[in-house]
Amino acid sequence: MNTGEAQPRRVLPDGRFSGPMPWVIAIMIFLAVLAAAAGLSIGRATGAIQGAIAGRITVQIVEANPDVRADKRARIARALRTNANITDVQEVGDAEMRKLLAPWLGADGLEGDLPVPALIDASLRDSSAKTLAAVETAVRSIDATARIDRHADWMGPLSGLLHTLKWLAIALVAVTGVAAAAAVILGSRAAMDQHRATIDVMHLMGATDTQISRQFERRVAQDAISGSALGFVAGIGVLILVGQSIRAVGAGLVTGASLGWFDWLLVLIVPVAGVGLAMLSARITVMRALARIL
Repeated sequence: MNTGEAQPRRVLPDGRFSGPMPWVIAIMIFLAVLAAAAGLSIGRATGAIQGAIAGRITVQIVEANPDVRADKRARIARALRTNANITDVQEVGDAEMRKLLAPWLGADGLEGDLPVPALIDASLRDSSAKTLAAVETAVRSIDATARIDRHADWMGPLSGLLHTLKWLAIALVAVTGVAAAAAVILGSRAAMDQHRATIDVMHLMGATDTQISRQFERRVAQDAISGSALGFVAGIGVLILVGQSIRAVGAGLVTGASLGWFDWLLVLIVPVAGVGLAMLSARITVMRALARIL
């Protein structure tokens, strides 16, 4: 039986990276790692945006007379601070508004009689329609022309876009998994066809289908481990370079997308799952092919 155990080892090529399969798996794992990290990062960014804008409103007061505008802003701010549905109120002063508008209008454009709207930022305890309606009633009892904007309304499209990109990244991980499995299936079938005579001899010498299949699985596992390791290391290297660029930017949106330790654990599962999927695909393919031979 020793001959029966040793002969199937040579059904597939010997040596790491001796055939195309490990390189194909490496490419698939590389893409899957990047896609998984992108999906997790986008998910974190979406959560950060939703957490930042949930319940946030801005009250805009448009009044040409600066004294009347300041009086309305102060009265509305006092009303909001005494409202049980409001947790935080921040007044945006005229000087800060001019500083914000200067890049678009220029310093000369803000001089003279150009009216600058007064803004008040506030946070609601909950973003329900009932709470928002109560706040609108309180504000418009002071200034009927005041405008109330919910941050979620104008940030909603961005959040929807991020959700779409997240699911696209997840779909890409699934597609790369299917492609890797297909590569293993095609490689296993080709090896089975190429060494059909050898397999017949192994059967005559007493080797069972399970014994032959294990040799294929062992060889595929070696290729899958080598390819997954290479793809994972390359993917992590790219992610580290991208992470350094993100930290250099320092913007709130991208920094909120940084991966946590649990996210990195999920990324680490990708190559492990790739090896398991390759072995399972090889086993199913080989066992079905052996059953047809008999």
